[in-house]
Amino acid sequence: MVEAGAKPSENRWTLRDWIAAVALFAATAGVILWQNAHVAVLFDISYILNVATRIAGGQIPYRDFPLAQAPLTFLVQAAIIRLSGRVFFHHVLYVAAVGGLSTVLTWRIALETLRKRLPAAWTVSLFLAAPLIFLSVYSIMPNPEYDSDCTFAILVGVWALQRIARPIGANVSAAGQMARGFAAGILLCVPLFFKQNMGLPFLLAAVFAMLLALVISLLPKWANRETLEFGPRQALGALAGVCVTLCGSVFALHYTTGLRNYLRWTIKYAGQRRLPGLDDMAGVYWYPAVIWMLPCAIAGLVILRTPLGKKLWAQVLALLLLGAPFLFGVAALILYDDADSRGDSFLMIWPILLLLATALALVNLVRIGREPSLRALLPLILLAAINGTMMSQQLWGSTYGIWPLLVLLLAAMLVSLDRFLHWADASRRLTPALAALVSAAMLVCGGFYTTSEERLSYAQFPDGPAVHSAFPALAGMATPGPFLPQFDELLRYAQANIPFNDGIVLMLGEDPFFFATGRPQPFPTTIWDHTCLPYTPAQIASLAQSLKMRWLIVKTDPQLNEDPTPDRAATISLLMKEFTLAARLRGYDVYRAAPAS
Repeated sequence: MVEAGAKPSENRWTLRDWIAAVALFAATAGVILWQNAHVAVLFDISYILNVATRIAGGQIPYRDFPLAQAPLTFLVQAAIIRLSGRVFFHHVLYVAAVGGLSTVLTWRIALETLRKRLPAAWTVSLFLAAPLIFLSVYSIMPNPEYDSDCTFAILVGVWALQRIARPIGANVSAAGQMARGFAAGILLCVPLFFKQNMGLPFLLAAVFAMLLALVISLLPKWANRETLEFGPRQALGALAGVCVTLCGSVFALHYTTGLRNYLRWTIKYAGQRRLPGLDDMAGVYWYPAVIWMLPCAIAGLVILRTPLGKKLWAQVLALLLLGAPFLFGVAALILYDDADSRGDSFLMIWPILLLLATALALVNLVRIGREPSLRALLPLILLAAINGTMMSQQLWGSTYGIWPLLVLLLAAMLVSLDRFLHWADASRRLTPALAALVSAAMLVCGGFYTTSEERLSYAQFPDGPAVHSAFPALAGMATPGPFLPQFDELLRYAQANIPFNDGIVLMLGEDPFFFATGRPQPFPTTIWDHTCLPYTPAQIASLAQSLKMRWLIVKTDPQLNEDPTPDRAATISLLMKEFTLAARLRGYDVYRAAPAS
């Protein structure tokens, strides 16, 4: 956050700011558009878009059908459907825009964090943001997804805190200061309704930071509150914004979905299905690479703190030691042939940086009374959001949408490193050099990580050109292999043989069938995996009978490497008592309900 005494002109955009912002946005959006032009994970796409189609058609989540996630991602996609029709490319444009804006926003937050603290802050912040061209919220997973949307909302919330965490000029009234804080409080609540395990820890940490800032600002020591970057009016306004937003959300949920329904599915049910054990969460910190990387980083800090840090050779050695985790990721591109090993080596920077950032957050918390600043509490807020994210898939699987948060942690750590350094000339040389090294390594490794599709290896992408669908609703969707042509054949069969209003059960539900056709979805679930399927085989068979489902479509050639359906054999065995084979297509078996005896 900005230093006390920052001039208003420092916050105005210059020509170079606009050029940098346009370049970052265009490059990030270009990567996301390129991703969508050649790869599509049908399972993930179908879940978001089929649920959004339900909502666009008038169904209410949590009341009319189960949903383990918070609603905003689905509501946004439903709004796109309602406003512009069912065309996949419209959703591609959305993710490209959000990805580009996330990169630009991360850069500006990093710049505000570094400004007046580091030499060449503008250049250093640009170095840090550049890897997000390949690692932005939608660069790795290029389809609508709640983690990615939530990260963007978190970035907006952090930016809002920065906008109020600065001295307000005398021309701004007390009411104006409260209003700015109130708006920030509203924005801090938004992530909670994109992804609960990310948004709730972020909100709690931000509220804690504001309460702490408020208490400190009221101490007699800080009677001259004009010198504080975050005064009591801003804090009270932000806390009021949080309270009003949460109260309004409770009333909205009560009168739409039913508050009990919402809590049942997003808290109790989601926690039962996704909450990991402590051993799983801590396991990633015991990898062999972490055991040698952490001492390297500590040794680099020790060298810089001693009189040796004045010598150029020692500074170079410290730079290499601090950059060892990133250099290891680059070396892995040469040492390993398979994308999985390369990807794991690159992802190893996460546990190292999280451990170092945790130490930094604790130090800042101890010193906050002597130097009150929300900048000092930024690592704590970011760590809360990051660790909340990992409750879904622990570390490796959870990082695809939160790389901007890691970049902001790096910015906060560079500020602390600059203050830690004993020699001024080391600060001028080392901090930009370390930022450049980190940026170059993350650009190279991030580029390989994204383009190799290693994070998407749970789906099949056969060699060969990307294949497009012939159906207008799927314009913009492309992926290699037989999957889209097979899906097109199913859509043509449904057009010719299945009445529009007949109830259909999809199993495995890997395709955006209801999005592509606009058909009603009376069956309460269209995706079959441990997280999203709350029913036992007996309950599924009972629902199919009670809801008078007329058709069952079973995918026999899934794009996923492993069928995630729980109790698949038992479910099919029970359903076969109600359905008989009507057609065998490429990749699908179609069953019709047996005539009543």
